[in-house]
Parts: sequence; structure tokens; C-alpha cells
Amino acid sequence: MKSDAATTDLRRAAELIRGGGLVAFPTETVYGLGANALDAAAVARIFAVKGRPRHSPLIVHVDSIEMARGLVLEWPDTAERLARKYWPGPLTLVLPKQPAIPGIVTAGLTTVGLRMPAHPLALALIRQTGVPIAAPSANLFMQLSPTTAEHVRQTLGDAVDLVLDGGPAAVGIESTVLSLVNGVPVLLRPGVIPITEIEALIGPVRIAEDPGPESHASPGMHPRHYSPRTPLLLLATGDPEPPARGAWLRLGREMPAEPRAYAAMLYDALHRLDAAGLDWIAVECPPDTPEWAGVLDRLRRASTAGPS
Repeated sequence: MKSDAATTDLRRAAELIRGGGLVAFPTETVYGLGANALDAAAVARIFAVKGRPRHSPLIVHVDSIEMARGLVLEWPDTAERLARKYWPGPLTLVLPKQPAIPGIVTAGLTTVGLRMPAHPLALALIRQTGVPIAAPSANLFMQLSPTTAEHVRQTLGDAVDLVLDGGPAAVGIESTVLSLVNGVPVLLRPGVIPITEIEALIGPVRIAEDPGPESHASPGMHPRHYSPRTPLLLLATGDPEPPARGAWLRLGREMPAEPRAYAAMLYDALHRLDAAGLDWIAVECPPDTPEWAGVLDRLRRASTAGPS
């Protein structure tokens, strides 16, 4: 049973979102920075707070398949099968959007990414607000995603109207994003659900190419993303230790040797080391297999050099 304080926080969060406010809330993947997906002005605040470019679309969170169907022009059989198997859960489906979803949510694209999160507080928030919630990760653009409420407070501070604390995120990295536009399944962003598992359910899936500078079909496609402030080095087993002061994250030692357990720990470990004043963080490269694709994608983007 929810405590009186938790019930009050949830009610307040719903009021804020209905009134155009921003609420950080927990999902099973990472914490999201949420606004009413049908309110263009509220969604614009998300981009401003995060420093996020307008060509990077947002995922819209729903509380049911029925809500999702009401936001798209098409709901193919593949969407139904995937939603029945993986929702609520860490899978985002991209489909042609209804006009009710403002263009700012989708980076001007005619498609929208939809997900039903597997966190009771996230689902309760959507149900209490009565509207779909647009929510990227509750961090500054390109920086480490938050997997605890404290991560959100440390990075966004007073820029958020309210932070709902639902404990640590269980999955730990962002959702798998799959486009079903024109009947052609395309993997836009890997997550903890292996592509082989998806293909066993719906048939062949194409892997998206680098989108370039135009509007991205999915969040998380920017070359540099998920980055700590400390330089992150993705090294092979046996590579020499870099000079100066740093820390290693090695498979089977500092980090689990199983991909889902690794994903659940990754961002929290990087947040902790990023606060330690190190010269570098070295991560042992995990296997290049379907089960590790989501983790490897995050590490490759986090280790890409570029402006912060």
C-alpha cells in the first residue's frame, strides 16, 4: 500500500503535468523527464532544460495498448504481437503518428515512438494524469542517464518541478527502439532485448544506418551520447593501463559477466566513478553478440570524443 506521502507526491505530479509542468519519474530503464505529450509548450521545456537539439525525437509513454493505438494511424499485427509480449517493458515501437501529437515531440517526423513502461509508479502517473507522457532521460543532453532519483537531482536540480523517487532502475539502460513503419521492421536503437529474440517473433529485422545530422528516427542515435565528464576508454582485454589516475570496469571483476546484470549496474558505476575526480575510466569491451548489443552501443557512444 502506498504511503500518504507517496500518494500526495503522485497526485501533485499528475497536477503538474496536466498544468504544463515537468516531472522526473522512474521507469525500469532509466529515469525520464516527463511532460504532457499533447502540450507543445510543455514539451518545449524538456528540450530547454536538457539542452537537447530539436532533431532528436522523444518517446511517448502510455499506460496501455489501447492508449498507444489511439496515438497512431496504423497498428499492424507486428505491433500487436510485440506489445503483447514485451509491454510493459523496455521496447519502444515507432509508428505513423496521429495529428494530435505535436511535431516538436517527433522532431517534425510523421512517426512517433511509443512505450509502456514496466514500473508501477510510471504507470500510475500516466493513469492519474490521463494523458500520454513524453519523456527522454532526465539528464543533460549527451551526458550519463540517471538510474536513481539522486542522479536526477544532481544534474537537473531546480529545473524540474518535481522528482518522483521510485528506487533504482532495474534494467539500467534505455529501451530497444524498433520502427515498424511501412511494414519493414528496423532496429533503431539496441537495448536489453536481443534482435535475435525479436526476429524469432516477427521475422527479419534490418539494423538502421547512421542517420547523419538530419532529424533522427529515434533518440540515442547521436554519435556521442551517455557520456561521463571523465574520459571513457573502451579497451580490449590485455590493453595496457593508461597513464595517470583512473579506474577499470572489467567483465567478471568490477562488472558482471552477464549482459542484463551488467546493464543494470552500468550507469550507476559510471556516475560513481565520474564523481571521483579521475583522469580516465577504462571499460573492458564486452562481447560483440546480440545479447550485449545494447550495452556495447552505450559504451561506444560514451567513449566517442567530441564536445560535451
